[in-house]
Amino acid sequence: MKYILVTGGVISGVGKGVIASSFGTLLSACGIPITCIKIDPYINIDAGTFSPFEHGEVYVLDDGGEVDLDLGNYERFLDVVLHRHNNITTGKVYKNVIDGEREGKYLGKTVQVVPHITDEIQEWVERVAKTPVKDNVEPKVCIIELGGTIGDIEGMPFVEAFRQFQFRVKKENFCVAHVSLVPSPRATGEPKTKPTQASVRELRGLGLSPDLIVCRSENPIGDEVKEKISNFCHVAPEQVITIPDLSSIYHVPLMMEQAGVVDIVNERLQLNLAVPRPPGFMQSWRDLAERVENVYKKVNIALVGKYTRLEDAYASVSKALIHASIAVGYKLELKFIEACNLERDVKRQNPHLYYDAWHTLTNSHGIIVPGGFGTRGVEGKMRACQWSRENKKPMLGICLGLQVAVIEFARNVLKLEDAASTEVDEDTPHPLVIDMPEHNPGSYGATMRLGKRTTIFKGDSKIRKLYNGVDTIEERHRHRYEVNPDYVAQLEKHGMRFVGHDKDKQRMEIMELDNHPYYVATQFHPEYLSRPLKPAPAFLGLILAAVGKLDGYLTTGQLRRQQLNNQNHQLLACESSSDDDLQHQRRTRPLSTGGSPEKSKKGASPTKQNGVSAPTTVTETITNGKTA
Repeated sequence: MKYILVTGGVISGVGKGVIASSFGTLLSACGIPITCIKIDPYINIDAGTFSPFEHGEVYVLDDGGEVDLDLGNYERFLDVVLHRHNNITTGKVYKNVIDGEREGKYLGKTVQVVPHITDEIQEWVERVAKTPVKDNVEPKVCIIELGGTIGDIEGMPFVEAFRQFQFRVKKENFCVAHVSLVPSPRATGEPKTKPTQASVRELRGLGLSPDLIVCRSENPIGDEVKEKISNFCHVAPEQVITIPDLSSIYHVPLMMEQAGVVDIVNERLQLNLAVPRPPGFMQSWRDLAERVENVYKKVNIALVGKYTRLEDAYASVSKALIHASIAVGYKLELKFIEACNLERDVKRQNPHLYYDAWHTLTNSHGIIVPGGFGTRGVEGKMRACQWSRENKKPMLGICLGLQVAVIEFARNVLKLEDAASTEVDEDTPHPLVIDMPEHNPGSYGATMRLGKRTTIFKGDSKIRKLYNGVDTIEERHRHRYEVNPDYVAQLEKHGMRFVGHDKDKQRMEIMELDNHPYYVATQFHPEYLSRPLKPAPAFLGLILAAVGKLDGYLTTGQLRRQQLNNQNHQLLACESSSDDDLQHQRRTRPLSTGGSPEKSKKGASPTKQNGVSAPTTVTETITNGKTA
């Protein structure tokens, strides 16, 4: 087994995730099975109880693991299926050691950070690195991303563990890539190497010497700067590569390949790769990067959410929309609307926010209502669903999005005015949405319906056709509440069909509305399995309906030949990583703006303040460690 450890210096969010994923992409293209491990030095056991405002979305794996969103980016980037143990946290490590101590594992010895915590880390890495993540083949290279920056106190046990680990697995099996920022102050415009020098010096002082230094910068830096870093950081000039801000993350593996990274890793880890690479090596990536940049038609989608101040709260949803848009030949223009700003109370308190939010909603080509927890924003989501239903606007609801669509329908079509979810109103006379039987009151960690579950289709439907007419599908779930089966017959009598359910026919998994271009909602999260090569069918349907091409697609089962020709070549599964990565910009967004169904402000345009983002064309531009 070979290991590549990716560390970061100077600042967090410098791009370790995309660099780590790009290593995997390059080596996968060489035919080497890859796996990834993300280390998060926080004390939480997992990401399940994180606030979306704190760390972005919680990503759910097939086995029900609730992990950092970075693992979602690894899965999309490398098209693998990771497991909960691919995410190591300080909390998990300490819990294992403490449990072992209580069980007498250490035979009465004093349990310490060294050797017990560091040994646990090393054993965990070795164990997980051998677990197959694709085609049941044991990986040959494990890429490990160490979260945070070198010097962080919470990361010290992991750094010490890897200092020991390099001798445990032998030098020829262990490689360190250090990703560091090279800033260029506006006052001088000159790239400054001192931060990188200091970061590498600290890394070396902790016992790890970088075999590769990846310099992140706003603009390309010249050979003179690279030679300076080489001289002061004790590496050869060819071991210093630069990744400036790029127009698309799809260029990163190409730039690394051009810089000779494959040759460096091949020599350092003795991979015995063929040199030179075969003709057409990484050609699909070049085609993809070119194609993404040459798409000019835009599709405008409004995302009505509860956590829109932080774009990473909807990272997988945004990615799934991008995948579907690229497949259809459009560039995604995604606008975030704070659900609260669609509610009548806001109309009285702040009419500007209210009308701007409605203006944004009503001028979109399609609407997506994603998941969430709690009471805030629920009424706003319901109003968005009502407007979409009554005005025949394509809409996709996910998790809570399905629940609010059902409640809205019950209130306005079935005339059950007090219909509600027991999450919002425990005493409602019409509990359209109820808590799940296996929910454990009082505990919130790993108590939900989590992971991959089977959904069985019932009858004919648009969403079933999008899934190629199969009888069953497997999708990932993360929820506590579900549609009350006691109301299903009444809802279906009025045109709201539940076209997918679980094996026991008690849990309603997919809803579709009759006589509507595209009004679909799922209890599961289809965004988790979306890939650039294979967009999630529910998202593909939304984009196709938004651009007026769904009926043609459902009739023929394929996009028009001309449209496919415009796409040039097949997509390759590729994505970016977030948080400590080049992925989504984790900036805090102000809350929302837009126009109203009651009083539309003609000519008003979305602003950059107060809840709705200004029209954002999603092209995943790399900017200083983030993706804009």
